[in-house]
Order: sequence, then structure tokens, then C-alpha cells
Amino acid sequence: VLTIEDSLDLAVLRASSQDLTWKMLLSDEFKRLSELMIATVTHPSQDGVGIAGPQVGLNRRVVAVQRFDKDGEPFELYANVRIVWMSDSLAYGPEGCLSVPDRRGNVLRSQQIVIEYADLASLSHSCDDIPMARDTVSGFTAVIFQHEVDHLDGVLYIDRLR
Repeated sequence: VLTIEDSLDLAVLRASSQDLTWKMLLSDEFKRLSELMIATVTHPSQDGVGIAGPQVGLNRRVVAVQRFDKDGEPFELYANVRIVWMSDSLAYGPEGCLSVPDRRGNVLRSQQIVIEYADLASLSHSCDDIPMARDTVSGFTAVIFQHEVDHLDGVLYIDRLR
């Protein structure tokens, strides 16, 4: 996991991420990346609830998020993810980050969001259009998505501290 303690890592963490193409999404490399991202965030040494492409050195719009709002609280991967709506209902809550070791702080976040992302289950080898899906997310899971999508735009939670 890249950290702010290394200047080369910080340059990657501060860069904006690009969408993945349909060819990338259908590749064996993407499947392996998905597996590695989830293995990294769930490793006992990390103890994370989400991870974004830039944190593993890839400036692409991909995140893995623990879905506390679903049965079994699974980790799920979201490619080309964006937040398309945020509620006006805001609350402060504690946050930390795998890329900002040994620090925590309270961040003001929306309590409900709508995300849009590549619908990987509907992706086809015969069409270069990427089908998109939407999901309404609330509570702590919405906070995780906001934190991870910030990473895709080069924003760290410490930028949001008062």
C-alpha cells in the first residue's frame, strides 16, 4: 500500500485516476487486480474497509469496499465508480487511511449517496459499450465510498480535516 510518507507514493496518491476501458475490464489482468486489491485490504496487517487503485499504484477508477449494508458484509469491487448524488444530510465521523499511517480524524460526509459504476456482470465481449449500474448507499458504507472515490480524484481524508 502506497503511503504519504514516500514522495513517489504521494505523487501517485495525488494524481487523478482514469476510467478503465471495456478491454481492460474483460482482461485476466483486471481479474487478478481485483483479487489482489481485496487480498490487500483484508490482510490482517491492514485492517481496512476499503482500498482504491491509487493506493496500490494504479491511477485507475477502481475501488474495493466492504459493504456493511449487505448480508455477510462482503468486499465488492467497483470499476469506473463515481458519486452522482450526495444528500444534504451530513455528519462528522472518524476516519483513518491505509495510506496515512497512524493518524485519524473526524471528517464531514454525506449520509446517503448514489454511485454509478461499470456493471461487470453485464459486460460483453461483443460490445465495447460499458453498461453502467447505480446504487443508493447509506450510513457507514456511504462514508467508505466517499473516502475511496476521493482517492480516485487525488484527495486524501486529511485534506478534509478542520
